[in-house]
Amino acid sequence: MDLSTDFLIATQKRYSGLELARVSPEENDLHHDAVNRWLRERRFSPTQLLHEVEPFIDRKKGYLIGDDSTLDKRYSRKNELAKLQYSGNVHGLVNGINLVNLLWTDGSRYVPVDYRLYRKGTADHEGSDKHTLFREMLERMKNKGFSPFYVLMDTWYASVETLKFIRSFEWKFVTNLASNRQISVVKGTYGSVQDLDLDPNRPRRVWLKEFGFVLVCKTVASNGDVAYLATNDLSLTDGDVLKRHADERWKIEEFHRGLKQTTGIEQCYSTKASSQKTHIFAAMKAFIKLEANRIKTGMSWYEQKAMIPRTAITNHLAFMRCA
Repeated sequence: MDLSTDFLIATQKRYSGLELARVSPEENDLHHDAVNRWLRERRFSPTQLLHEVEPFIDRKKGYLIGDDSTLDKRYSRKNELAKLQYSGNVHGLVNGINLVNLLWTDGSRYVPVDYRLYRKGTADHEGSDKHTLFREMLERMKNKGFSPFYVLMDTWYASVETLKFIRSFEWKFVTNLASNRQISVVKGTYGSVQDLDLDPNRPRRVWLKEFGFVLVCKTVASNGDVAYLATNDLSLTDGDVLKRHADERWKIEEFHRGLKQTTGIEQCYSTKASSQKTHIFAAMKAFIKLEANRIKTGMSWYEQKAMIPRTAITNHLAFMRCA
């Protein structure tokens, strides 16, 4: 596994087993068929990530952030895991593999602690809907002793069932609400949150339909975009503080971008589901290595990856000048 993850970090464009065999140290005597066989036959569980990241997390602090990301497989029509689904990167449908990810952060660290494959229309375990997969990961974190400051998620994951699920752990959440979510300030009378007379950045206590009391806060971005934040922490009455907590959710967007740009997670060329799963796990471990080194040295994931060919080019230029 270490050879595979180090290769994913080092290589810049070519992520195939053949390329790994070409660059592997001679003592490994590695053949690309052995790489393909390893990808196909090894079995790794996403739940193993937690063991890998133990040194970097504090289970009693930080945030747990949930969101999904689509691995672009538009040129792999026969891929066993890929299906036509929405991708935020292309703002439309793409043939791809969807991952529901759970990230832990203390505000400065980006640590993936679990993930699930989402396959709409399938009957296997990983075919559960995204909300179920998200709740499954949260329950596992609860059982593992996590007690986060807040659980953070976007509008898509803020279903009543999920909000109640988080509350059942005696955890707090901060989430975005869709503008048409039904709230009440007068018992028995409901209306859309967008129709409520809210002063920007001033939280107001309301009754969220089918859930209970929450604080809602209207925010207006510099470009005029309006968003509605909600939390079950009724003590969080400072709008600026609420927004600062909500802004931590963007850590998972940064994680998704870094994961794709530095580990080649989208670049497994096998059509087999088992090989894709092994590659995804290896890419997650590669990212954890990059993050561990970033924590230690302060060097970004991107700079760590860029310095590898930079060193090779420097040595090549020095050699050519002496030739």
